[in-house]
Amino acid sequence: MTQLATSWRDGQIAALDLETTNVDPLRDRVVTASVVRIRTWLADPGVEIPADATAIHGITTEQARQEGCPAADVVTEIAAYLGEVWTPTTPLCAFNAAFDLTMLDAELRRHHDRTLPLSGPVIDPLCIHRHLAPRRQGKANLGALCAHYDVRHDKAHDGAEDALAAARLAWKLAKNHPDQIGLIAPQDLHGQQAHWFRNHENSFADKLDWRARNLEGERRNPTQVTQLRARATDVRAAAKTWPLVPETTAGTHPPRRRLPPRPGGPRQSHATWTPQEEAALRDEWLSAAPTAEAAALRTELAEHHGRSPDAIRSRLLKLRSDPEQPSHTCDEHRAAELKQRYDAEYGR
Repeated sequence: MTQLATSWRDGQIAALDLETTNVDPLRDRVVTASVVRIRTWLADPGVEIPADATAIHGITTEQARQEGCPAADVVTEIAAYLGEVWTPTTPLCAFNAAFDLTMLDAELRRHHDRTLPLSGPVIDPLCIHRHLAPRRQGKANLGALCAHYDVRHDKAHDGAEDALAAARLAWKLAKNHPDQIGLIAPQDLHGQQAHWFRNHENSFADKLDWRARNLEGERRNPTQVTQLRARATDVRAAAKTWPLVPETTAGTHPPRRRLPPRPGGPRQSHATWTPQEEAALRDEWLSAAPTAEAAALRTELAEHHGRSPDAIRSRLLKLRSDPEQPSHTCDEHRAAELKQRYDAEYGR
């Protein structure tokens, strides 16, 4: 793990915050988005904005329809802007990053059939706080933690203000804990947070299983027992893919049919890529050292995922991660250039 001479808090940080139609990042929609350096969007999500959501962020369905841009255009602009400001050397700060990034990823899939490039390390002050203060009681929302750490937060649920507050909170945590947080290289800190997030979520899943066992022992409410166990399974699945949440949920989707591997071929050669596997591959590529040799790294990842190196290369390209440059994403122009080169190799 790399120890920095000066803290990343003294360098550039981009910050992100979304206000949405509800709290399910895979099925609900973006209403406003803010990326601090500073740019703000108002989207027409194409669906009704529930009154409860309007009460939080102040945007009505009528306002979104009259003043907002089409959601498909907005998410394209957000992704493009993030690609400019969020780099391997400029981390992205987002409070509860798994929600905001999963929401953007789902919107890009919904409107454009593509994924959100994870173009650099993520810093999530909620994840860091939970690691530093695991026994703290009480709320752990942005407002509560800003008050706890004496961080300025001017207007809750205003996208730009929330993004700024999250960045200030991350800065304060790095200042207060230099050895654990502030002097850790952002790429390494990203990996640490993935580990902390997994531990936190698995602990929560254990509590759900404990509640299910107690109810089952008392022979009460079998429906709730099933729901608790299904939720625990979901939580454990989501724990593996920070900062994205997988789309599949326990018990709600039939298992996908899988063809057997080719004789003598990789064990997963005919298997469909799951969202979890895609997220893991993308994260492994983008967290690699920029100086790593691309072909060797693709071969290593192929062995790990049970695929061929060419399959890894193709999947990275689909995920807009540059298969020839570890730790880099690629834009549409670069992706088209690489696809043409790869097609030529196969005589397509």
